[in-house]
Amino acid sequence: MTSIWKTEIDLDIVNHRSKGTLCEYLNIRFIELGNNSLIASMPINDIVKQPLGIMHGGASCILAESVGSTAGNFCVNLKDFYCVGLDINTNHIKAIRSGIVFAKATPLHLGRSTQVWHIPIENEQKQLISISRLTLAVIDRKKSRKE
Repeated sequence: MTSIWKTEIDLDIVNHRSKGTLCEYLNIRFIELGNNSLIASMPINDIVKQPLGIMHGGASCILAESVGSTAGNFCVNLKDFYCVGLDINTNHIKAIRSGIVFAKATPLHLGRSTQVWHIPIENEQKQLISISRLTLAVIDRKKSRKE
């Protein structure tokens, strides 16, 4: 299978990029790298819960956008381009109160100006917690400097 990655990537590089960001604060860790996917984990703790004691829907979106946009940025030549979130749609399927969730980003479309990513989030028992579709804008660094 041909790899989707256009910029050098390994788990150390990916996790290092998250230092000092919301990913680090929420303890999102990138744990698996495939030829066409990236998987991240996030513990369910008080920081990501809403007042009812279940994972906040926004935390699902943060995890999905984090893994999808991180993957997207390694699918372009980072010297010339970068990717940013344009739209995210998340459906919350099952509540979760504890444990760890896993988000796997795989591309549906890798275009010149947009990317679309499919990101299911599952619990440790492989039950679907939420499903997201993330659209990224691919930005040309040369053009964005002129604006």
